[in-house]
Amino acid sequence: MEHDLTRGNVLKTIAVFALPYMLSYFLQMLYGMADLYMMGQFSGAAGITAVGNGAQTLYIITVTLVGLAMGTTVIVGHAVGSRRFDRAETAIGNTITLFMGVSVVLAAVLLALCPQIVALIGTPAEAVEGTASYLRICFVGIPFIAAYNILSAIFRGLGDSRSPMYVIGVACIINIALDFLFIGHMGLGPVGAALGTVTAQTASVALALVWLKSRRTNIHVKRSDLRPQPEVLSSILKIGVAVQDGCIQVAFMFITVIANHRGLVDAAAVGLVEKMISFLFIVPSSMGATVSALTAQNAGAGKGDRARQVLKNAMTISVVYGCLITVLMWLVAPTFIGFFAKDAAVVAAGTGYMRSYIFDAIFAGIHICFSGFFAAYGKSYIGFAHNVLAVALIRVPGAWLLSNAYSDTLFPMGIASPCGSILSAVICVIAFTVLNRRGAFDKLVA
Repeated sequence: MEHDLTRGNVLKTIAVFALPYMLSYFLQMLYGMADLYMMGQFSGAAGITAVGNGAQTLYIITVTLVGLAMGTTVIVGHAVGSRRFDRAETAIGNTITLFMGVSVVLAAVLLALCPQIVALIGTPAEAVEGTASYLRICFVGIPFIAAYNILSAIFRGLGDSRSPMYVIGVACIINIALDFLFIGHMGLGPVGAALGTVTAQTASVALALVWLKSRRTNIHVKRSDLRPQPEVLSSILKIGVAVQDGCIQVAFMFITVIANHRGLVDAAAVGLVEKMISFLFIVPSSMGATVSALTAQNAGAGKGDRARQVLKNAMTISVVYGCLITVLMWLVAPTFIGFFAKDAAVVAAGTGYMRSYIFDAIFAGIHICFSGFFAAYGKSYIGFAHNVLAVALIRVPGAWLLSNAYSDTLFPMGIASPCGSILSAVICVIAFTVLNRRGAFDKLVA
């Protein structure tokens, strides 16, 4: 089950690892898009806004958990690359203990604060009830979100990106079927969307556990591995806390708040486009995870040149994809958005926002790949730093200023995101150049 990512053609290795991850990400986004499609067909702007606001809030939590799980992917990758499976077992056991404890506490706190969260994000009055109902159900499912991300991180650290693909494929089918039942047939609206999502997540965890247990592997987690070890937990958190696209998602939430205060139409348009952007960023996101997994194993094996080649090839793939998808969205944005929303005003507002925002696809892949690379070498603080600077200096203030300056269109507000990514990319290039000249990526420092 452990796949050696330290040998063979680099581009082929990237493709073999990344394609299943891309399909997994595609399927995960597909059932999120299915929620919006069904809401657009049966609930109108209020339903789209409720699910869009709720999904954006939940996505911050999910991305934070994914970032934390990156610590496990990197440590397990190091252990597999150096053939130290005992270290991998300890890391996996401590990850399970950490995540399960955190997720239960987090779910309880968020449930208690649900009314305040709905008010804080400035949800339009027409969508308040739907947003609150959606979030309550999804907050109950947080332990299952955490469990799925733990299992996916373990698989990726072992060099296996196919198993999560199979698992999420089954979950996608379940979620789409339940959307038709709960939203279309039973008319449950946002409640139906949330029930379908949580049920699918629960099924994915159960299947992943069965799948992991049935596979032959050199890793055998024992009860003693579940016992918290401060230095292991510190290593996981040191990487995971710093590898946070969560701060970018916080910026997206600020943008959601800005849109909510502009009215129901703009709120629905932004919520719809933000969900689509997550879907369209499938390649940059998968390249970031691919770089972290491949680099972790190669760093553990002392193959710095190969690790740098992985980074170069992954960034090239991301930029080429970004250029292609930007051109495509400029051509088909009205049709694409119109497929999910019947309201002509929502389609028009969303088209303007999409056409400026989509340029981010070109630049985001650069800093995402760099962040994965830095994390694998224990320098995840660089990824954290550039994200915080981009959010604080450009993404949030830029969106706010442009929204106030142009109240009749969302096009200018969307420009803030690609500008933030440009700053992040510049910081990453400078950091990499300086550290590479110092030989920081020639040998892994334990």
